Amino acid sequence: MEGMNKNVQAIQTTSGQILEVVQTVCDNLRIVSLQRAAHVCRSLVRQNPLIDVAILGQFKAGKSSFLNSLIGRTLLPVGVIPVTTVITRIQHGPVERAMVTHFDGARTEIALEDLDAYSSEAKNPGNQKDVAVVDIELPSLEDYAGLRLVDTPGLGSVFKYHMETAENWLPEVGAALLAISADRPLSEHDLALIRDLQQYTPRIVLLLTKADLLQADQQREVVQFFKDTLQRELKQEFPIFLYSNRNEMEKYRHRLEMELLYKLSANRDAEFGRILQYKAVSLAKSCESYLEIARKASEQADTDREALKEQIMGEKGNYTQIHEELIVMTRAQSIHTRTNIEKSLERFKRPLHDRLVAALKEEMPRWQGNLWQLTRRYEEWLHENLTVELDEISAKEHKHFFGTMMKAHAALDRYLESFRARLGANIERVLGVKMAPAEWNLEVTPPVRPDISIGHVFQFNFDLLWFLFPMSIFRGRFERHFVRKLADAVYVNASRLAAQWEERINRAIEEMRKQAAGYIREEMATLDALLSQNPGRTEDIRRLTAELKGAVRRLEGD
Repeated sequence: MEGMNKNVQAIQTTSGQILEVVQTVCDNLRIVSLQRAAHVCRSLVRQNPLIDVAILGQFKAGKSSFLNSLIGRTLLPVGVIPVTTVITRIQHGPVERAMVTHFDGARTEIALEDLDAYSSEAKNPGNQKDVAVVDIELPSLEDYAGLRLVDTPGLGSVFKYHMETAENWLPEVGAALLAISADRPLSEHDLALIRDLQQYTPRIVLLLTKADLLQADQQREVVQFFKDTLQRELKQEFPIFLYSNRNEMEKYRHRLEMELLYKLSANRDAEFGRILQYKAVSLAKSCESYLEIARKASEQADTDREALKEQIMGEKGNYTQIHEELIVMTRAQSIHTRTNIEKSLERFKRPLHDRLVAALKEEMPRWQGNLWQLTRRYEEWLHENLTVELDEISAKEHKHFFGTMMKAHAALDRYLESFRARLGANIERVLGVKMAPAEWNLEVTPPVRPDISIGHVFQFNFDLLWFLFPMSIFRGRFERHFVRKLADAVYVNASRLAAQWEERINRAIEEMRKQAAGYIREEMATLDALLSQNPGRTEDIRRLTAELKGAVRRLEGD
């Protein structure tokens, strides 16, 4: 262990040297796109923290359910819609406790039973409480000492989550468990996430959840399909573990613990050193790419410098046009959001109305009292039943409302890829240098389900005159009026549901547009700074490049 600690210290020292060069490069050449990864590496060098074992994947892949089964208790919130709204970290500690850290640095200790008030989408929609992270300590996790299990908001598929959370948190990952439901194929989003993770960690494991949905021969077929796809697309093999919270859970958990988690914990120092080295080398290679661009630009004669910028940064003068194109692109989708939602909801209105009528006719004979009491009982009943019905429709059908958001996400993603490809092609054509992979990930807060509103049964306070209407005579008429009002209630609340979903989805589309514009603006600023350096910087750039490569060789032991 002593030798292992010394080895980790050596890795930390050399990684620190790499970070010094990277920071110098970023400061001198005004490179902003590497700052996040550099900050994470710097924290690892200084703090020597726990290894973060992050559970990542698309929403409804079973991440929170998996962690609950792993720790042996239902602690993290789960549900039928995207639930987790903030990063939640769980580690061993002497006593049970939970600490909430907000973006302003304030910290609050909470009871474990109040966790969902801060970490769930239902009780903290869109992270309105500005929670940066929730940390939980459990004495029962002694076997995982040295590790920290991390639950993250869902990624991929229809959307990606807050920039403050999942995607922006990727540089923090120590070891990654990518949760994928075993009953669906490996998607492009999964492959893209693995590519992103390859920049930050050498430990990537695929966790095929919901394995109980497949027979044994189907499980083998799915695992082989995943292996073949990963080898074909990424030219690499990754460990694959099956998991189920229902059938044979103990068998699945035992294999995962023995082959991964216990090994990580028992060899924590060596694993930490390996992860830190990997992050530092990956950061250095990205930095080298920018240095090469700067060197080539510096070698150009002064008279050629502006022409060079124009050749490479032809997009720069058109940023206003780019901004307008992004607005037009997203608005073209947003204007169809309401129509698409109403079309999806239309087929539910008549069946919903008929179910409510049947239920109301069965329920009303049991109601007692005067007109005022019957009216209040009807409004309560209608609110309760409409809430249940429309909430169920939202829960089951909301994915069909996301059509415009999916199209906007795909269009923006293609636009960013095209923009990056044009810049990269210009740089390679003019300077003969290939750009490093970009860390661009469009993220968006998933819309939450709206509430239900029930108006008054009568247009004025007619029911306050209840003493004028003997119920033995008039009750039948009022009951028929209640039944007739159901059609209006269904129409109004279905329209209200559509309007609220429209507002949430279009807000999400606008958030994605702003992110895309920000990515383009940041990348253009970085390249503009690289291409605008004063003459005579070539030797400085070469010296920085040599220092960086030398530190990498020392770190890798070459």
